[in-house]
Amino acid sequence: MRLDREMRGSGPTISGIVERGFRVDDGVYEGLTITPERADGWSPPPIEALGERDLSALLSLDPQPEFILLGTGNDLVRPPRALVAALEAKGIGIEPMDSRAAARAWGVLRSEQRWVAGALYPLD
Repeated sequence: MRLDREMRGSGPTISGIVERGFRVDDGVYEGLTITPERADGWSPPPIEALGERDLSALLSLDPQPEFILLGTGNDLVRPPRALVAALEAKGIGIEPMDSRAAARAWGVLRSEQRWVAGALYPLD
C-alpha cells in the first residue's frame, strides 16, 4: 500500500505499508516509533504489558507531544489503563487505532504541523 505524499510536515514521512511494517523515508521498519524529529525501529512488548518505559523515546520529546498515536497491529486493541492514566497525568493523550490507520493519521497530522509522536506495532 502506498500513502499519498502531497501534503506533509517536516520530519520523517511514512510513505507506505510493506509486508509486516512501514516504509519511512529510506528505511523499512516492522515496529516503529516516530516523532517529528526521527524514526526508529521498535520491538514492543505484548500490548497488555505496554508501559511508560516502552515509550520513553517518545516521552522525552521536547516539547512533549500533544498525544501519541498508538498503532496496535492489524486490529484496534485498547492499551492498559495504567498506561493511559500515567500519560494523562503528564498531560499527554493516547490515541489507539490499528497500525494502518495510525500510519495514515501520521501523515495527515504532520501535514497540519501537529507535534505528535507515534508507536506502531508490526502488522501480522
